[in-house]
Amino acid sequence: MNMNRRTTGSRAFVSAVAYMLVIALLLNACAAPAKQAAGQAQQTRSSAQVQSGQSSSELSGKIAVSGAWALYPLMVKWAEEFQKIHPQVKIDVSAGGAGKGAADALGGLVDIGMVSRDIFPAEIEKGAFFVGAAIDAVVPVASAGNPLKDDILARGFKRQVFVDIWINGKTANWKDVFPQSKAFGKTDLHVYTRGDAAGAPETWAKYLGKKQEDLQGTGVYGDPGLAEAVRRDPLGIGFNNTSYAYDMKSRKQLEGLIVIPIDVNENGKIDPEENFYGTLDDVNRAISDKAYPWPPARELYLVTLREFKGVTREFVRWLLTDGQQYAPEAGFIPLSKEKTQSELAKIR
Repeated sequence: MNMNRRTTGSRAFVSAVAYMLVIALLLNACAAPAKQAAGQAQQTRSSAQVQSGQSSSELSGKIAVSGAWALYPLMVKWAEEFQKIHPQVKIDVSAGGAGKGAADALGGLVDIGMVSRDIFPAEIEKGAFFVGAAIDAVVPVASAGNPLKDDILARGFKRQVFVDIWINGKTANWKDVFPQSKAFGKTDLHVYTRGDAAGAPETWAKYLGKKQEDLQGTGVYGDPGLAEAVRRDPLGIGFNNTSYAYDMKSRKQLEGLIVIPIDVNENGKIDPEENFYGTLDDVNRAISDKAYPWPPARELYLVTLREFKGVTREFVRWLLTDGQQYAPEAGFIPLSKEKTQSELAKIR
């Protein structure tokens, strides 16, 4: 009797163990595809990170940026999009003019200086390292309330007229430009320029064969300030970066401003091929096609002291690749593929 009980107990134990082994095998078989899929997904993520130049670990850190009003709208967009991808990276962007951006970068106060003019030889001697980032232009502007508005839009300005206004000081009245105009009342010309060291006045002066300090007129701080001064003055004339002369949503000229057409072929009228100022996209195509003069069209730069490092370098690499897609939306022209590759080669 005792032998039978032991035999029965042993058989029950063996059956239980066998049952547990079967269950374990079934569970392992079900888990294998999931593990394989997870491994493939991880491999795909790692491959994508390698292709994009990122490390497998999440980027983190702080990046300080200052400088050109011209690049400010695009840099804000770049910062927003990059922080969506890398939420542990904090980017602080402030505007204050190209001169401030260069000085801050060379002084070690910021990681990136935005500069909307040529980099000066003296800045390079101090250790300025820079890459191109995007393209835009400086355009001459007048108030939409100008009594000679129709003449301005139909005939435009020859380059020498701008020289006589800002450099020589020979032109003091709008009727000096359009003597046959039928406009009446006050037509004296009020000249505005930038009061801060900036890329727009330096680029505009370069177009006129001079430097920013040679420009005459009432100095106004910042791009928004200059646009507002001209907009409020029916007899005013000034210049702005394209992103401040046009509305980013409608892509049309900013309300209250008109962009003065440049009579490139100097035949005394604006021909159809010169009439590309209606929208920001129109003028950007003209810049790309070289129908608009270079300067005042120009390349925009990012400057640092000696080299971009750490998370700043990764940010600059990103904006030269994936980030270029946001340039048109923000009102800028992206770099060509060839230019992008040459700039990337500088920081690899």
